[in-house]
Amino acid sequence: MPRPLVNLDLDLVRSFVTIAQLRHFTRAASRLGRQQSTITLQVQRLEQVLGFKLLERTPRAVLLTAAGEEFLHAAQRLLDLNDEIIAQSTEPDMRGVVRLGTPEDFATSHLPDVLSRFAHAYPAVSLEVTCDLTLHLIKNFKAGAFDLTLIKREKSVDTHGTRVWREPLVWVGDGRMDLTKKSIIPLVVSPAPCVYRKRAIDALERSQMRWRVAYTCASLAGSVAAVKAGLGITVLPKGMMTQDIQVLQSKTLPHLRDTEIALLHADNLSVPAQRLRQHIIHSLG
Repeated sequence: MPRPLVNLDLDLVRSFVTIAQLRHFTRAASRLGRQQSTITLQVQRLEQVLGFKLLERTPRAVLLTAAGEEFLHAAQRLLDLNDEIIAQSTEPDMRGVVRLGTPEDFATSHLPDVLSRFAHAYPAVSLEVTCDLTLHLIKNFKAGAFDLTLIKREKSVDTHGTRVWREPLVWVGDGRMDLTKKSIIPLVVSPAPCVYRKRAIDALERSQMRWRVAYTCASLAGSVAAVKAGLGITVLPKGMMTQDIQVLQSKTLPHLRDTEIALLHADNLSVPAQRLRQHIIHSLG
C-alpha cells in the first residue's frame, strides 16, 4: 500500500524559520503577531510531521539541531516560492524604480539574499542600490536621493527609522600584531566620517591606549586586504569574518558596542518602495 502523502503547513514552516532567524521565541512571536505559546506548539507540530527535532532550547539560547540546520534551507525555499507566487498573483503588474542606499559592508554580507528574493517576487521592479558611508547616506537621504536607506545608527546621530539588524562588533586582524598596553595600535579604517572608525578610536581613547591610522581605504575589500597583509587591525561586524582574518581575542583591546542597522523611509513612498520596505523589515527583523 503506498504511503500517504503529507502536506507541510506553511504557517508552521514560517514560524520555524522566523525562530531560526531570530534565535528567540518571544521576538519571533512578536514579529508574527502571535502568542509565544502558539508558535511553540506550531514548532512541536512541525517536528511531529517531519519526525525529527528541529530546535534545542537552553536557558540562554535557541539552537538548531543538525536536522534543523538542514531543513532550514529547504524551508526558506518553500517560503520564498510561496511569497513569489502570492506577489505575482496579487500584484502581477507591479513595476517601477526603488532607490536604496546602504553601507557597503552590509550590502555585501546580508542584503544579497534579501534583494534576490524581492527581485524574484517583483521582476518588473528595478532596484537602484547605492553604497556609501552612513553619514553620507543620511545627508543624501535628507536631500531626497533615496526612497529607502539602511544606516549604521549611533546615538549621537539624529535619526529615526526602524531597527532591522543588530550584531556584535569585533576587533579583526591577522594575529601578528603586538597588542600590549604600551604598543601603538595601527588602525585600518575608512575615511571620516565613518561609524566604525569612530567606534574604534573612541574605544581606544577611553582605554587610554595609543593608536595611529596606518591605512585608510573607502573600499571594504581594500580594507580587508590591508588587514590580511598585516598593515593594521580594524573593526567589523562579527558576521563578516572570513577564513583569512580572525577575531582578536586580546584582553588589552577595549570592548566594542554592538552595531545597529536602521531603515529610513521617505514620505509618500511608491507602492514598490512600500513593498521593499516591508520585505526588508520582515526578512531582517
